[in-house]
Amino acid sequence: MKGIVLAGGKGTRLYPLTLANNKHLLPVYQKPMIYYPLSVLMLAGIRDILLITTPEDRPRFEKLLGDGRAFGIRLQYAEQEKPNGIAEALLISESFINGEPVALILGDNLFYGQGLTTLLRQAIRRLDGAVIFGCRVKDPERFGVVRFDEQKRVLSLEEKPKKPRSDFAVTGLYFYDRHAVRYAKTLEKSARGELEITDLNRIYMQKGKLSVELLGRGFVWMDVGTHQALHEAAEFMKTIELHQGFKVACLEEIAYYLGAISKEQLLVSASKYKNNEYGRYLLDIAKRKHIYPYWEAPFEPRADARAE
Repeated sequence: MKGIVLAGGKGTRLYPLTLANNKHLLPVYQKPMIYYPLSVLMLAGIRDILLITTPEDRPRFEKLLGDGRAFGIRLQYAEQEKPNGIAEALLISESFINGEPVALILGDNLFYGQGLTTLLRQAIRRLDGAVIFGCRVKDPERFGVVRFDEQKRVLSLEEKPKKPRSDFAVTGLYFYDRHAVRYAKTLEKSARGELEITDLNRIYMQKGKLSVELLGRGFVWMDVGTHQALHEAAEFMKTIELHQGFKVACLEEIAYYLGAISKEQLLVSASKYKNNEYGRYLLDIAKRKHIYPYWEAPFEPRADARAE
């Protein structure tokens, strides 16, 4: 399966913070925002990832992330000239996807919760059509809303309805089978001039091929697109990390636990950040005799990871 992170747009809701910077590069506590969606794809077991951003921001992401080798992934880049809708990401990525299933995540979406790794991998194993993720919210009228039956088959999708038929919002994480690009090519622009991801999801729904995975109690989903949400996300991650002693979305740590980088590669990253707490954290991981990842995982962690 291929992975796509959509990190374009102008971030106007975050002006003036984003007048001279891409919002996905803004800090969420100790890490750039873009680390969080990348970590979700990595936990899902996806190694081939395409990051889509604007032409002017592409060099900044390349400087930060490189080719992904330090994180045990193969990272490529593509450009979206204008924010023409989420579904356009699939058209931009056609040659990268190359007829394979694909996971698409929005660059400003943060996910956290015990069981996330298992949930992601179960969704991939059961993928037959498309899978979206629903999260209960107190104000569903602000989001896309999904209604479903007892088998979690999607019955309806509504975009910011005045009278929601469900209190489950659709998050910015989508899994699609190999037909996604073909269906995306049939979409027409909406009234606001964009190719809507909801319209693509409706195609799968009409074919009886759209299901929803629910993020239940204990899960946190954040759409970090406003000043308030950015502050809340930073405070949440700070609280988790300070109280529990591990880092959320530490890409080098995830790569090491998954066996995607070696101890030597981890030590190189630790040395790079040796003057701060992030580097000391990586060094501590490298010194441990046994690996005990903080997430549950449907694989056996190795005592010493090795690079491919």
